[in-house]
Amino acid sequence: MNATTRNAALATLESIVGTRHVLTDPALFAGALVEPRGLYQGKALAFVRPGATPEVAAIAAFCNGARIGIVPQGGNTGLVGGQTPDSSGDQIILSTQRLRAIREVDPLADVMICEAGVTLAEAQAAALSADRLFPLSLAAEGTCTVGGNVSTNAGGVMVIAYGNTRDLVTGVEAVLADGRVIHGLSKLRKDNTGYDMKSLFIGSEGTLGVVTAASLRLFPNPRARATAFVGLASPERALELLHLARERFGAGVTSFELIGRTAHDITVGNGLARAPLKGGHAWYVLAEASSQSPQGFDEAFAGSLETAFERGIIEDSAIAASLDQRHEFWRLRESIPEAQIREGGSIKHDVSVAVGAVPAFIDEATRAVEAFQPGARVVAFGHLGDGNIHFNVSQPVGADKTKFLARWDAMNEIVHGVVARLGGSFSAEHGVGRLKRDLMARTKDPASLAVMRQIKATLDPNGVMNPGKIL
Repeated sequence: MNATTRNAALATLESIVGTRHVLTDPALFAGALVEPRGLYQGKALAFVRPGATPEVAAIAAFCNGARIGIVPQGGNTGLVGGQTPDSSGDQIILSTQRLRAIREVDPLADVMICEAGVTLAEAQAAALSADRLFPLSLAAEGTCTVGGNVSTNAGGVMVIAYGNTRDLVTGVEAVLADGRVIHGLSKLRKDNTGYDMKSLFIGSEGTLGVVTAASLRLFPNPRARATAFVGLASPERALELLHLARERFGAGVTSFELIGRTAHDITVGNGLARAPLKGGHAWYVLAEASSQSPQGFDEAFAGSLETAFERGIIEDSAIAASLDQRHEFWRLRESIPEAQIREGGSIKHDVSVAVGAVPAFIDEATRAVEAFQPGARVVAFGHLGDGNIHFNVSQPVGADKTKFLARWDAMNEIVHGVVARLGGSFSAEHGVGRLKRDLMARTKDPASLAVMRQIKATLDPNGVMNPGKIL
């Protein structure tokens, strides 16, 4: 893009959102140019901050006509590079940070409408203020945004009970590449009138349009909650515990997180959390259940753990006796990624298999990884209740980080090969973005991939919406 074209484009953008909301000095938005793990860093023509949906529409219409790429960005917490511009410097970052309104909270319909820039923590608080629960819960909830959660179909720690973001959205407002606005902020649970438009945008990572607001499902706020940290011998035992918990509490089992010994030990060893149990165990589970009927619930929860101990399923357990202790349990789980950073290079895998196949996956993948890279440390943890395991591999102690990370693609091939043999997915909740785009092209069902490309070509014929992501 030459200087004349650049200046004209910036002038038009400034006329839409105001001069102070078009940032062109990279020093002012340096953090937006790199994703959290540092795998991708780009350049941008400008960092543009619209304050309302009509402004987003005007930006899209202009950029579409001028063939300027639009990279939507919320809290910049994505882990696959979907929110990062390329290195050309000709794309704009369209930030949703000024789209901050919570337009409505309707406790009778159990729906609230939030604009894209509302953080997940703010959405949770808005629901709580109406004595309702918005159950999407992620470690990055203080920073990630509703728009980003919808665009990536975010998962998190309560999917076992409430589903992914896709299951929590009743409608979306979205701006298409040509500036048209899809007005789909429905509160309806039933609307059987043709194609489900909202599903096109959920999980599309900004490649079909910009989500500017969403209607989100709410649930009754639980009256009782119990949290336990459990030590056990194997993932197989963890599955037995999950089966027992579901027998006793059904949909009341709201979280069931599997944590490997290495993940536990490096987190405690780096001073990020305290060990909830005395002595070491090969595996751990952080389990949580809730109920609308508090009477007798704590006793029933404790009784289920006693039964598990009597049956030889678990080796030890601790039930949180206070809110602070519950937070301590969760601090250990949520600090595992930071512990991996402190341990050096880490090759990440966000995969899913059928719940019953999780033990086989962990066993086969661990043996394959250790044979490929002697001394490598498997840091396995994640959402056993929905089959989503973060199977990460940390470098051997004392190894060269650069040399270890140079084997990223080869390590991916090994782990994803096991996943494929078990009929799983190489991206359970983080998305595709740039990181897994080539893998998507190699492994996705050809007919499905062709339909996705046709949809993209129809809604974004000039290819301006988040270019180079997913497809």
